Amino acid sequence: MDRIGIVYHPFNKDARSLAKKLAGFLCSSGVRSWASSAWKGDEVRKNVDGSDLVVTIGGDGTILRAAQAVAPRQVPITGINLGRFGFLTELTIDEAIDKMPALLAGRGWLDERAMLEAEVITTQAGREGTQRFFTLNDIVVARGEIARIIDVEASIDGELLTTYKADGVIVATATGSTGYALSAGGPILNPNADEFLMVPILPYLSLRPPLVLSPKTAVELKVGNLHKAVLSIDGHISLPLEGGTSIKIKLSSVKTCFLRVRPRDSFYSTLERKLKG
Repeated sequence: MDRIGIVYHPFNKDARSLAKKLAGFLCSSGVRSWASSAWKGDEVRKNVDGSDLVVTIGGDGTILRAAQAVAPRQVPITGINLGRFGFLTELTIDEAIDKMPALLAGRGWLDERAMLEAEVITTQAGREGTQRFFTLNDIVVARGEIARIIDVEASIDGELLTTYKADGVIVATATGSTGYALSAGGPILNPNADEFLMVPILPYLSLRPPLVLSPKTAVELKVGNLHKAVLSIDGHISLPLEGGTSIKIKLSSVKTCFLRVRPRDSFYSTLERKLKG
């Protein structure tokens, strides 16, 4: 490897300290590096081209920010865990330097995870605007500041499924199935699956069961006009949604790739331990 990015949690002093230590180690190993706060997505995007690996220092939230910034470039990510759960991370803080030579030598294996692609379509003054996002974990349409349920019209492959009257709707990847979707009553999917979930949040007099959707499925969520809503992308991008806004969601051709050096183990054998933190 010739060039490695270091993306760190800016509000964790241990993360900043380790980022400096890791940069020094890479320099002494003849490897170029760059470093950026995970909160500066534009800076990460600018630097990631030409990188062989991105090392994140923080928790799963830091990885989600890095994955958002790296996409659609499929540069591998290796996470060093300073957080609590570490579902996505690979190394502990004590292993970070010791395991780095194995990563540099290419002795790891790639763990590919499906991403979703969301197109947000708004209409203002008769003009249509669109924004596109990639997500590794989940896309959430939820009620805004007023504590009232919202109407979310859900269509699958162009056909109306239902209008959810709920606190919101979660569309989650298999990776995200152990996050907010699980708290809302969704099932757990194997993280390497391409299927994804649609889970209503506290639905009232509307379809309750969570749905497991085929990778070929196209979902459209349309926000009702009565109350304002909020769109959350991987828990760190938040956009206000006016009534009538449409969000089209599908499986992306882009994947997040993790470079791992630990032996492959069973996701199910470690699931309970991970969930208990």
